[in-house]
Formats: sequence, structure tokens, C-alpha cells
Amino acid sequence: MSAFTAVGSAFAREHLRAPLTLTLLVAIPALFVLIFASVLGDFARALGGTLAERAATAISAGWAAAFLSGSLAFFELASSRGADRRLALAGLGPWRVAAARLAASLTLGVTVSAVALGTLWLESGIEHPAHAAVAVFAFAAIYIGVGALVGALVSGPLEGSLLVVLVFVVDVFSGPAMTSDRSSFLLTPTREAADLLIAAGGGRGSPGDAWLAVGAISFGALVVAVTAFWLSARSRV
Repeated sequence: MSAFTAVGSAFAREHLRAPLTLTLLVAIPALFVLIFASVLGDFARALGGTLAERAATAISAGWAAAFLSGSLAFFELASSRGADRRLALAGLGPWRVAAARLAASLTLGVTVSAVALGTLWLESGIEHPAHAAVAVFAFAAIYIGVGALVGALVSGPLEGSLLVVLVFVVDVFSGPAMTSDRSSFLLTPTREAADLLIAAGGGRGSPGDAWLAVGAISFGALVVAVTAFWLSARSRV
């Protein structure tokens, strides 16, 4: 096993072996899909939106993946600056440390997405499971970038976690079908992924350009994430 693989596996195990993390992996998707979906529908109606119950249930799986992936990416970066710099100075180098951190975040993102998708499947079924799976993972990938970027800019765990939550809340309540004013969500990071997930939840397909847009946004978010991990790992000397 290479040093890169060993370090990446250790980073992922660091989170997965924590009892609280494992509890949240089960509790958050269930909370979002079973409870948060009805809240989203109520808020959408209050704001003049058109988010239907089935679509709200589907998009809640994406929000569960986004919230957990963004939070885990933030704490992964914020709590490991010193250790990552020591690993880089010990010979692994900042880019390989950053790549290992990104691989660990993606592993956690896939795990979170699978749990959220499974919860959605058990709750209401999925007419387009492949489309829904890609869309849910896109939420996770985008918020890995958000969490890592916040972690690179904000050193305090309380301030940083609140900022991740703030971005998340604004993103949720200004998203597609949440309000009658479509201009309010033109710049939200998950707009395209939300459209895909709403369509999959309603049994509809999505055009090819929508998939390309989601792929480009997700890739850009992961580039931001690996850059943030690199900035955290490089020596300040």
C-alpha cells in the first residue's frame, strides 16, 4: 500500500470510527427525508413557491448529503492544519496530503450520499434511481468545496461551522421551487443539482446540458476543495 493510500484511508477512518459521526450518518438523512421535507413544502407555499411533496422529499436527500459533507469537510480541514503540515514536511508533500484529504472527503461524501439515497428509497421510492444518485452525490461534492473553503478562510470551529450553516440555509430557502422569484436562486451553488433531483423525484428526465452544468459545478467545487486542503498543508516558513 502506498503512503498516499494509507494516509487517505487513515483520514477517512478518523471520521468513521467516531460514534457521533456514525450516529449522524443515520440520523441526519432520516431527519431530513422524513421531517424536513414537509417543512420545506410549508416554507415553499408561504414564499409563493411550487415545491410539491414528492419533490420536497427527493430534494431533502440532497440537502442531507450536502449538510453532512460540508460539515465534515470543514472540520476535517479546521482540525488538521498542524498535522497536515507535519505530514507534508515529513516527505508526503502538500499536494499529496491535499489529494489524500480530498479522497477521504469523497469517501465520506459517497457514504453520506448512499445513506441519504437509501433513506429516500425506503420512504417514497425512486423512479429514476441512477439520476437521483448522481444528483445527491453532486450535492455532497459541491458542499465538500463549500466546507473546505470555509475551513481555509475561518480558523475558529464555532465561527466556521456557523458560516457553513448560514450558506446551507440560504441555499435551501432560495432554491428552485422555493419561491416565486426565480432570480433569488440564480447564484446558489446547488441550483442545477436541485433541478435534477426534483425532476428525478417526480419521475422526469433532465436534458443533457443540465447534467453538464452539474458536472462542471461539482468539478469546480472539488478543485476549490483540493486547493483549500493544499493551502492548509503547505508550510508557512
